[in-house]
Amino acid sequence: MKKVLNFIAVFLFFLGSAQIDNIADGESITLRIHYGILNAGTANLTTKKTNYKGVPHLYVKGTGQTTGAVKAFFKVEDLYESFINIETGLPSFYVRNVREGSYRQHFETVFNHDNNTLILTDKKTPANGSKVIKSVRGIQDMLSCFYFLRSKSSAELRVGTVINMNVWIDDEMFPFQLKVIGTEDLKTKFGTINCLKIIPSVKSGRVFKEKEGVTMWVSNDANHVPMLLKAELAVGSLKASIDDVKNIKYPLKFTN
Repeated sequence: MKKVLNFIAVFLFFLGSAQIDNIADGESITLRIHYGILNAGTANLTTKKTNYKGVPHLYVKGTGQTTGAVKAFFKVEDLYESFINIETGLPSFYVRNVREGSYRQHFETVFNHDNNTLILTDKKTPANGSKVIKSVRGIQDMLSCFYFLRSKSSAELRVGTVINMNVWIDDEMFPFQLKVIGTEDLKTKFGTINCLKIIPSVKSGRVFKEKEGVTMWVSNDANHVPMLLKAELAVGSLKASIDDVKNIKYPLKFTN
C-alpha cells in the first residue's frame, strides 16, 4: 500500500503545454483503494483557482491514506500540492510530503520552464539545503500531469494515440509512454459509463510487476475523469475505483 498517490498519478501525464479550461473551481474526486481483497484506503484530489506570483493558477491538493485493517499495520498519510499555470498547463510549484510506515519525505520543487531548470528543496532535512537541477521542456509533476491529461480534447485522446512524456517523481525525472488502446463501457457504483482504456508503459522493478502492468479507464467525454485503475505490483495487485465526484464542470453520463 506504500505510495498510494504514486499509483494514482504516476501514469496520468503528457509532454507539452495546453490551457486548462475544463476544470471547475472546487472540484473534488475521491478514489477507493483496494489492495488484493482488502479495502486499503482512499485518495482525494481537490482544486481551487488562485494566483501564484500574480499569475492565474490552479491549486491542486492531493491526499492519500490507508484505512481499516491496512492502517493498523501500515499507516499512510500522503500530501501532494501543485500550483499549475492555467494558461500553459505546466507546474510552477510542487510539494510532496509523505508519511508511509516509518518512511518520511518532504520535498518542495520550483519549476523554471523558461530555462528548463528546477529548484529542489529537502524540507525533511534542511541541512541538505536547495539545489538547482537541469530539467527538460514540458516537464510535469505528479499532480499537474493528471489535470494536463484531462485538458486534452477527444481528438488528442483518440484510440491509437501514443504519447511520450517526462514527469518529476520524488527527486528524479522519469520518461513514460501512454497508449490509448480502445473504449469500453465500465460498470461503476454510479452506473455504467463509456470510458477510454489507456495503458501506460512504466519502469518495472521499483513498484510495478511488469513494464505494462497498469491499466486505466477515464470517462470518454470532456471531463476525462478516472473511473478505474488497476496495477499488478511487485507484490500483489492494486485497484482504485471512483468513489465520489463533486463539482465536475460537465455532467457525467451514467446509464443503468
